[in-house]
Amino acid sequence: MRYRTIGTDPRTRREVSVLSLGAMLFGTTTDEPTAFAILDRYVEAGGTFIDTSNNYAFWNTGSQGGESEQLLGRWRRSRGIGGEIVIATKLGGRPLVPGRTFTNQEGLSAKVIRESSERSRERLGVPTVDLLYAHIEDDSVPLAETVRAFAELVAEGSVGLLGVSNHWTWRVERARNLAAAAGLPGYEVLQYHHTYLRRRTDLPGRRSVDGNQGVAGPDLLSYLRAEPGLTMVAYTPLLSGAYVREDRPLDSSFAHPGTAARLAALHEVAGQTGATVNQVVLSWLIGGEVPVIPLIGASSVAQLDESLAAVDLDLTAEQRALLDGANA
Repeated sequence: MRYRTIGTDPRTRREVSVLSLGAMLFGTTTDEPTAFAILDRYVEAGGTFIDTSNNYAFWNTGSQGGESEQLLGRWRRSRGIGGEIVIATKLGGRPLVPGRTFTNQEGLSAKVIRESSERSRERLGVPTVDLLYAHIEDDSVPLAETVRAFAELVAEGSVGLLGVSNHWTWRVERARNLAAAAGLPGYEVLQYHHTYLRRRTDLPGRRSVDGNQGVAGPDLLSYLRAEPGLTMVAYTPLLSGAYVREDRPLDSSFAHPGTAARLAALHEVAGQTGATVNQVVLSWLIGGEVPVIPLIGASSVAQLDESLAAVDLDLTAEQRALLDGANA
């Protein structure tokens, strides 16, 4: 395994594995024995960075979520896991009532941030959440209120690092400016959907007619290039199997000329290296000019092992040039 540092403050920064394990479906679609086996294998391989959320996975159960955090808490207690494993969770997207639709979510008020973070700590069985994300945008609450509420948790020691997911880049920058002006800790880890293939960014999203806030578009990638102190975590980097499974075709957001060219380059590099297409995608993300921490899901130990092997795949400069140049 390889590692990198997230965060800049010596008091809260952490060293984490360059491959993060997503626990979204643990406790719902993925049963407990399977989830425990995957978690055990990840830690055995040197993995130290696990991701969840307080609303995972309500859409599978008609609940309000929390099943993933609860399972991770049971796993930690049964294995004697302590601070050596960094666990990130999120708040803001938990539904106010049980259901399966992405409506009536809790948001990012000061009250929600305090109460939801406390419940996450209880479910996880930790005194401090290593990394806490603002999961979705909440434009009904002033950004200054959200910034102050997150900073208070850091000051109290109940949260270490702060992160943000699924926000427009300009709102991330505005929140970080508000924090800096007030001398408060701000967002340092950004979690977005990012992969080798490029999605169209002009299609309306679930929450905005202007597009999908959760996709890493050129503005966000340019922002990360200009701010090397920030860390990018990429969710769904393997497109839920769409790179390799015919029963999971690419969706309409990939319907543009660049997709075919990039797929051809991807398969060519996979052939050169003897690696799988999925492994090439993960290696491309990890070792890029703007390095990214892929957040991978796994429903079996075998799936996890395929992703773990990508950590040791070093693409040559020529192979990266081929991949990066396939834009048309």
